[in-house]
Amino acid sequence: MRDFSDLRLETPRLRLRPLQSADAEALFAIFSDPRVMRYWSTPPWTDLQSAHDLIEQDLKGLAAGEHLRLGIETKAEGRLIGHSSLFAFSEQCKRAEVGYGLAFSAWGHGYMSEAVRALLDYSFTELGLNRVEADIDPRNTASAKLLERLGFTQEGYLRERWIVADEVSDSALYGLLRREFLKSPIP
Repeated sequence: MRDFSDLRLETPRLRLRPLQSADAEALFAIFSDPRVMRYWSTPPWTDLQSAHDLIEQDLKGLAAGEHLRLGIETKAEGRLIGHSSLFAFSEQCKRAEVGYGLAFSAWGHGYMSEAVRALLDYSFTELGLNRVEADIDPRNTASAKLLERLGFTQEGYLRERWIVADEVSDSALYGLLRREFLKSPIP
């Protein structure tokens, strides 16, 4: 059984680490911002308890190896600016899905590209995954560009897949294979 409780990944500017109770306020600020949550699969949070609940759930999930969500922290300031995750693991098919979210104040600095690249490197090398998938709202052009920069290919389109707060939206499905990731130059 995997245990992700002590997993730490580092990039030149970022530290990816398990969320902790002290992150609740920063996490709430991210998940309660309508700009950040615009294309998310749930509405923005309305109370701090949601952050505490997610952190508690994550700590259990990390220990059990069920999913992997890491907070993204800047090295320079030690400030939590987002999260990236792997979930829906398929052991047999060596596959998982990737997800991510970033505080509005951190948009446009290349942080998410740096963080997700580190998570993908870990996925394909240490975990031995063969495939990583992403499901995004096709209106989220920034997310689509991020995935494409990282080597993902759009492989499908599902009409009216999500209904969040009475808003119906489609899904664009992306995939990245281990062999594609390992042969691609690091941006």
